[in-house]
Amino acid sequence: MQQDNHHVYPQQDHSRPQHWFRQGAAAAWPICLGYLPVGLACGALAQQAGLPFWAVGLMSILVFAGSAQFIAISMLAAGASPLSIILTTLIVNLRHTLMSSTLAVYLQGVNRWFLSLFAYGITDESFAVNMTRFRTGEWNRWQALTVNHLSNSAWVAATICGALVGQLIPQGALGMDYAMTGMFISLLTFQLHNRIFILTGLLAGLISIACYLLIPGDSYIIIASVGGATLGYIIKRRSKKST
Repeated sequence: MQQDNHHVYPQQDHSRPQHWFRQGAAAAWPICLGYLPVGLACGALAQQAGLPFWAVGLMSILVFAGSAQFIAISMLAAGASPLSIILTTLIVNLRHTLMSSTLAVYLQGVNRWFLSLFAYGITDESFAVNMTRFRTGEWNRWQALTVNHLSNSAWVAATICGALVGQLIPQGALGMDYAMTGMFISLLTFQLHNRIFILTGLLAGLISIACYLLIPGDSYIIIASVGGATLGYIIKRRSKKST
């Protein structure tokens, strides 16, 4: 009787939690790597603005939104009122509602505790990764949750380390006083995809300058944010209708 020389290997069980975690971690590591330099800068700037390292860590845990944290730190350094900081960061983070609503399509029937934990970890980067994977049909909620919270852990650790390192940097050294402005100029530049975005940015800047000169206090930030976004939306709608 001829022997079968072929070995039969057991099939890999893709339904095991260990496999889900490995896949989620493989998808999350580029996000974590990208968060490290930005988180270090955020922590260092927060420390320069007067926040101790534990407050920086607490902000990252409770807020976990890079752009909102940079804005809050900038406004704290400028002496803005707590109400204006809260309203500004709320407006900036409203986009998370849209991202959560989009991902909710793939999380139907999931209990509220899981949804709350999942929603907490949504950022622009994790949304993009998870949305792409969900569309392939080979992604589940546990893999997506792994992406969210490994990214979260990397961000919190990076901002705390940045705050600790920031204590060793003299006030205003190495261009730290300009780092916040440079960061926002960079973020704005990456958003200027076409003429509508450029026009929206210019309008927001003009509104901000006009309100700063005419209205006392720091409400010009909120007015410029809401006004610029509204005008940009109107311009985009009209341009679509004309085409």
